[in-house]
Amino acid sequence: MTEKEYIEGCLRAILDDGRELNEEEVYALAEISTPEGRAALRDGAARLTRELTGRQFESCSIVNARSGRCSENCKWCAQSAHFHTGCETYDLIDRKECLAAAEANAKAGVRRFSLVASGRSVKGKALKAVCSMLREAKERTGIQTCASLGLLGREELEELWASGARRYHCNLETAPSHFATLCTTHTIEDKLRTIDAAREIGFSICSGGILGMGETRRQRAEFALTLRRAHPESIPLNILSPIPGTPLEKTPLLEEDDFIDAVALFRFAHPRTELRFAGGRARLSREAQLEAMRVGINAGVVGDLLTTLGSTVAQDKSMVEEAGMEF
Repeated sequence: MTEKEYIEGCLRAILDDGRELNEEEVYALAEISTPEGRAALRDGAARLTRELTGRQFESCSIVNARSGRCSENCKWCAQSAHFHTGCETYDLIDRKECLAAAEANAKAGVRRFSLVASGRSVKGKALKAVCSMLREAKERTGIQTCASLGLLGREELEELWASGARRYHCNLETAPSHFATLCTTHTIEDKLRTIDAAREIGFSICSGGILGMGETRRQRAEFALTLRRAHPESIPLNILSPIPGTPLEKTPLLEEDDFIDAVALFRFAHPRTELRFAGGRARLSREAQLEAMRVGINAGVVGDLLTTLGSTVAQDKSMVEEAGMEF
């Protein structure tokens, strides 16, 4: 059987039989390496995106609610207190600044607004302040609100739910077989416990990770399969931007074609899920971004990002329209 024939069989399994691919099938797709096979993989993923996800591009904007001095030792992160990166640090964003950002994004047509905080978790007075800002942002603008506040327990998540937030973000980051080489202060299982608690309360889940941290193609498949345990509505796919001062600062840059192939793989593993542009995509050419959108990206973090350069909402709107989607 040729690679193209194998891919056609996977498409039939998803589109005609209505089943998800099993682990063996997803791992096999990750190993496709010939030019003809990679082209077929992309075209197949594009078909899944076209037939199963519609043309609406789901946009969100994130604001760094608390920056730096994080206790966790994630090797990719500028905000870890374990590394010297020169990252800006502050305890909590100014309320007026936060609300102004929410209003600006709502006016620009962005659908979701999320507060993201450094640290293992956000609790106590800080959590109450974040919840208050999210509540007011939603009341003032009507924008859908989300949060990424680390490893929260059920009590903290219920407080967040009461603020009106309806989506919780917690990235698994990478494959379990690779994660322990990059972070030792918490585990993927810790993350899944928070995600499970959030889903039980009623939150939709946003969970993805970072590509280009030295993982193999097989580990990308492992990562995609592990994300099924989180049952995410949204999978943000970041591209590592090696940050000076972090242990990954000299990591070779992920090639554009490797990112696009990974998007195709994730689309086969998650045919109906939002695949979201996130951090690091500014390194991609416009042509590569458009190809990624053809293949599987149908959502994005728009505007400014956390510790890496993002793009303006107007630029993102233009590209979404060029890709034939609706912002």
